[in-house]
Amino acid sequence: MPAILEVKNLSKSYSLARSASSLREVFQGIPEKFSRLQRTPAELFWALRDISFDISRGESIGFVGRNGAGKSTLLKILSRVTQPSSGEANIYGRTGSLLGIGAGFHPDFTGRENILLNGVMLGMSRREVRRNSQKIAAFAEVERFLDTPVKYYSSGMYVRLAFAIAAHFEPEVLLLDEVLAVGDASFQKRCFAKLEEIRRRGSTVVLVSHDLLSIQRFCDHAILIEGGRLLEIGKPDSVVARYLELIQQQGKADDV
Repeated sequence: MPAILEVKNLSKSYSLARSASSLREVFQGIPEKFSRLQRTPAELFWALRDISFDISRGESIGFVGRNGAGKSTLLKILSRVTQPSSGEANIYGRTGSLLGIGAGFHPDFTGRENILLNGVMLGMSRREVRRNSQKIAAFAEVERFLDTPVKYYSSGMYVRLAFAIAAHFEPEVLLLDEVLAVGDASFQKRCFAKLEEIRRRGSTVVLVSHDLLSIQRFCDHAILIEGGRLLEIGKPDSVVARYLELIQQQGKADDV
């Protein structure tokens, strides 16, 4: 089956340059001193380093790893929120993404207006957005508040509406970052039912989550990222076992 998502030698670095002079020296100095300020060489932090993998159409892939491993950075690159330092990431299909609570929402716009805004950003026509608005509001359980600015929504209302928007516009690739952990058990159950529907339709789901049981239950394959590098890719049970082994080894090292 042809790949719908290809990641080739992907790396992302951030500069951590620091001034060698203190703020006190700067504010107490004279103009000549400003010209002598020395900066330490820029230190590079590699959030991702030489990542490569392919995902086939219709697959569900789960990413696991510790906080700071690079999972969210990878999803931001796939969502075109940020650019890689080197390498490439290509998605061959319409993409929906949900990278955090309220991501992409305008706080002063109503729920209805944010549905329209996000739908148009996903490439929908206004008629298509309006046709789906009521279904989205019903799934998110915000019908009574659809004409209320979302800045007055609770975090639960935010995430329900954001997930409903991302899932109901029939993306060919759906990218989700730790969003299901926010809702209650009832909402999570409905979310996974919707994700199953999306997968049966032939779409691809990419899920970042610390909920290992969800990764094992829902995903066809899993990828373990550690320190910005791809450590293992395979069946969810195997990858989760490797991840738990890694956590256990780190715990022992911290006790030494």
